[in-house]
Formats: sequence, structure tokens, C-alpha cells
Amino acid sequence: MRRCAGQAGDAQDETNEDFVQVRRRDLERLTTEVMQLRDFLPKVLDGDIVWTFQKLDAIESSVEKKEEEIEQLKMDCEHFRARLEAAQADCMREKKEKLDLRQHLHEAKQQLLQQAEYCTEMGAAVCTLLWGVSNNEEAVKTILGGSKTAKFFTITAQTMESFVKSLSEDTKQQDLDSDENQFVLALAGIVTNVAALACGREFLVSSSPDLLDTMMHLLGEMKPGLCTKFKVLMLMSLYNVSINLKGLKYISESPGFIPLLWWLLNDPDTEVCLHVLRLLQSVILEPEVLAKSACEMRDTLPFQRIITLSKSRNAELQALAKELLEDLKILEYEA
Repeated sequence: MRRCAGQAGDAQDETNEDFVQVRRRDLERLTTEVMQLRDFLPKVLDGDIVWTFQKLDAIESSVEKKEEEIEQLKMDCEHFRARLEAAQADCMREKKEKLDLRQHLHEAKQQLLQQAEYCTEMGAAVCTLLWGVSNNEEAVKTILGGSKTAKFFTITAQTMESFVKSLSEDTKQQDLDSDENQFVLALAGIVTNVAALACGREFLVSSSPDLLDTMMHLLGEMKPGLCTKFKVLMLMSLYNVSINLKGLKYISESPGFIPLLWWLLNDPDTEVCLHVLRLLQSVILEPEVLAKSACEMRDTLPFQRIITLSKSRNAELQALAKELLEDLKILEYEA
């Protein structure tokens, strides 16, 4: 019986441990204080702390947003890196293609240069042979009867013009042995030989007036003392053409013809001056042509230069200049 009583006492002690005896007055006072704390706690807490918590929430939201933006930027960066690598690969490929094209262009230029040199050499050889052949009257008639004759003279004019354009400002003496020089000299020689025949003069005036215009233009483009042999051949061609009345009218009526003659008389080469005087004499000795040019000739004629030439050491030039001074007296009657 004692043992059971002892067990009951232990249970009662454990139950009493869960409770604390508080006086009613103290409990009411504690309750009142808790209620007061609940009412005054917001007033007690500082406003900055609340703002700080709010700001912290905003910062956390901003950080999350920034993390998302960073992640997006990383993705964009990877995308652009991939595009950059692709662009670099394309650039390298294009550089290689450009180098290949440059190499092909260089090879093409070399081939073109070789072809141009070959054509010039071939042209010089063929035209030199044709120049010699054109000394024969029958050969010239055969040439004029060809279907490509007019085309040949057109190409002749273009070749002469290209040659003169290629001359540098400082060029004083051409290499007489060069293929280019020989080419144009041969062309000019062929024209001279063709113009030496009546049928040739008629053909040049009727079918190739552009060639005559080109020669007069080129004579005015070249400086005194330059390409004298080329000038002489062109002047000989124009003189031969002037033997034909229609040819003389065409040449003399060309704009700038008289000033061209005065310009050429300043050339230091005696042979150039000799052929200029011959051409001038053709104009003076043809009354119909002189009538149209007399006024301009009388106002601009460089008499002093002709007088100087009449005292030249070259006997042929001296004789022609004196003869021309006598012929020029007719201008006094044309006034």
C-alpha cells in the first residue's frame, strides 16, 4: 500500500511543474502592460527602420531584376560572340578571296601588258612593211580598194592620238628605235604615201576627214622640238592632201588652221618649218582659198619669223622662205 501511495505522489508533482501560481493582481497588471505595449509599439519603433526595411525589399527586387538582366546579357554576349566568330571567319575567307583576286588581277595585267607589247611590236613590223609597200602606186590602189580601208584610217587616227597623249611633259626626244615610235611613224608614212596619189587624196578627203582633223589637232598639241619626224610626216600628208582643191578647202577652213601654222613656224627643226611653209604656200597660191583666209593671214602673219627663216643656213628652207615672202605680197592687193 505504501508503494502505490508513493507512485501517486510522483504524478502529482509532475503535474504541478506545468503551472505557476500567480496572483490575480499581478496577472491583471501584466495583461494591462502587454496591451499597452501593443498600442504603443508602432510609436516606439523608429520610422527609419520601417523605411529601411521597405528599401531593403526594393533593393532585393532590384537585385533579382539585375540578376535576370545579367543572365540575359550573358546570353546576348554568347550570341554576339558566336556572330563575331562567324564574321571573323567570313572576313578571313574574304581576305583570302581578295588576295586570290589580286593575284589573278596581277596575272591578268601581266598578260595584258605582254599582249600590248606583242600587238605594238607586231603593229610596228606590219606597218613598217606596209609603209614600204605603199611606195608603189598599184599597191596603194589595192589598199584603197579594200573593204577595211576606212576602218584602218580610223584606227590610225586613234593610235596617233593615244601616242601623243602618252608623251610626258618633259619628253624632248623620242626613242626612234622603240616599237611605239616606229608604229606611229609607219602609220604616218603610210598616210603620206597614200596622199601622194590623186586617188589617195580623194579618198582621205571623202572617206577619212577625221584623220585629217586628228593630225591637225595633234600638230597643235606637241611642243616645239618634240617628235619632229612624226610632225614632218603629218605635215607632208597635209601638204599632199592640199594638192587636191577639195582637200585644200577642207584643211584651210578647219578652225584654228592659220594659228596652227604660225605655232608650227616656231619649231626649231628646219624640216618642220620647211613643210609648214610649203603648206602655207598652197593656201596662198590658190585664189579661191586665199580670198577666205587673206584677212586673218594679213592680221596675224609672223613676217619677222619668215624673214628669219629666209636667212637660214638651210639652202632649201632659205629659198622657200624668200619665195614665200614674194608670194605674200599678194596680200597687199587683197586688202
